[in-house]
Amino acid sequence: MSRKLGFRFMAILAIVMLLAASGCGRQAEAPQPQKEAKAPVELTFYYPVAVGGPITKLIEGMANDFMRANPDIKVKPVFAGNYSDTLTKVQTAIQGGQSPEVAVLLSTDLYTLVDQDFVVPLDGFIQKDTDGQAYLKDFYPAFMANSQAGGKTWGMPFQRSTVVLYWNKDLFKAAGLDPDKPPKTWDELVADGKRLTKPDGSVWGLKIPSDGYPYWLLQGFAMQAGKNICDDTGTKVFFNSPENIRGLEFFLSLSRDDKIMPTGVIQWAAVPTDFVGGKAAMIFHTTGSLTNIAQNAKFPFGVAFLPAGPKGYGTPTGGGNFYIFKQVSPEKQQAAWKFVRWMTHPENLAKWSIGTGYVAPRQSSYDTPVMKDFVAKNPNFLVARDQLQYAQRELSTHRNPEIYKAYNTKLQDIVTGKLGVKEAIDAAQKEAEQILSGAKSSSGY
Repeated sequence: MSRKLGFRFMAILAIVMLLAASGCGRQAEAPQPQKEAKAPVELTFYYPVAVGGPITKLIEGMANDFMRANPDIKVKPVFAGNYSDTLTKVQTAIQGGQSPEVAVLLSTDLYTLVDQDFVVPLDGFIQKDTDGQAYLKDFYPAFMANSQAGGKTWGMPFQRSTVVLYWNKDLFKAAGLDPDKPPKTWDELVADGKRLTKPDGSVWGLKIPSDGYPYWLLQGFAMQAGKNICDDTGTKVFFNSPENIRGLEFFLSLSRDDKIMPTGVIQWAAVPTDFVGGKAAMIFHTTGSLTNIAQNAKFPFGVAFLPAGPKGYGTPTGGGNFYIFKQVSPEKQQAAWKFVRWMTHPENLAKWSIGTGYVAPRQSSYDTPVMKDFVAKNPNFLVARDQLQYAQRELSTHRNPEIYKAYNTKLQDIVTGKLGVKEAIDAAQKEAEQILSGAKSSSGY
């Protein structure tokens, strides 16, 4: 019996070993669930349009290029109107719990956004990038003046500008002026304007917009007279300084005394159209209008520095910066920073500058082959960049919308003849000081 049992045991053992080797005796493993692909991070990107040209098409094209290079991030560009409209829509969205991740807003919105605790400083992102400091130093200092406050960087320059002079070379030639020599001083501006203006009003020697962004167009006159209208802390303005009064009186004399410019309010959007249509021989406007003018003007034209005043050249910088918002997750903020870095890459800024006329805000953009080739054929695109050596910060303060309203209202009163320069500017200064008296502290800095 023991021998028979031994045979049985050996047979059973052999069967077990055979089953183990074949895997048939092993309990079936449960299928492992496949890892789901991670959904892309979604970014909403608000942006404004303040100049003519195919801006929306350019923005959407660049966003699509970014997404092809970064399939883990999805960007939804949202055209939000002009700069003022875009700020209002961003504020409304944030207050309604639907904050965008990133937006282009005026560089001068910095204090407003920081005081409302809407934006994050960008220094942490910059420091984590291996080339962060080199990246930061590559931006022109004049543009960084409205991008930093309290020792922190709050916005990255993107569609930046200065005010420039455009002149119609055919009209200069017809008036007996050298078509290659624009006016370089206030006196020359007046003299040339008188020769260019036709008595019947069909052609004006000069047009300077006085609506839309009047403080910006007129700020340069104060600088040319010797002093900016704001300090670098966002707490003081100098509207009624002797320099600003002198600049505003000169501006007013162009229409009332010298009669080289129409009296009354001149519309921002109409000025480039009048220039292209041959109704204005010279205009002051943003360099952001350059591409649109170049594509539509049927005559040779030039771009020059704003004419120098008694204390030399001067222009405010202008335009928009990228901001990243505080009310979204760290993951989305990081994705937004990746988008900002991509949009502000030298080649992409060169593409943007060529497509719009805005100044590429990074110095290295002008070393790219595409920009070198373009400006060699289109030297007008270098003028605003070269004028940066004389540029100063644009008017920007705490409670900025209230300051703008106070000042722009009084500028309109001057233009329409409702008030004299000194009376209007003294009133603007008094109102601004009252507004800023409660805005000395800087929350979030």
